[in-house]
Amino acid sequence: MVTPRHPNDTVTIAPGVLLTIARLATLEVAGVVRMGSTPGGVDRLLRRVPSANGVQIAIEEGIVTAHLYVVAAAATNLRDMSIQVQKSVARSIRDLLGMKVESVNVHIEDVEFATPSLVEQP
Repeated sequence: MVTPRHPNDTVTIAPGVLLTIARLATLEVAGVVRMGSTPGGVDRLLRRVPSANGVQIAIEEGIVTAHLYVVAAAATNLRDMSIQVQKSVARSIRDLLGMKVESVNVHIEDVEFATPSLVEQP
């Protein structure tokens, strides 16, 4: 049985939870090889924007804005992959946390080409 909710009850979600959900939702999209590096700087530190592992999250009045830095596979359609990342991250944050998502910005930092195998030819 669930106890009734009281007006003073609160739920707090740590910023790390948002970062992890966004990162995992990004990595599950086909064409994403890995997360890129998150840019640092004084601006990020002054505004206290949580960031880790290629994800920056800004929360203002309960509304989420995400910046995702990714490395993509060379054979991937970058536009389609980016749209899928946006949909996946927004859906995950809405469904798992019940938070509104203002925007999901995908930054493609690099494209990774397959390395040729080092097999000797006869």
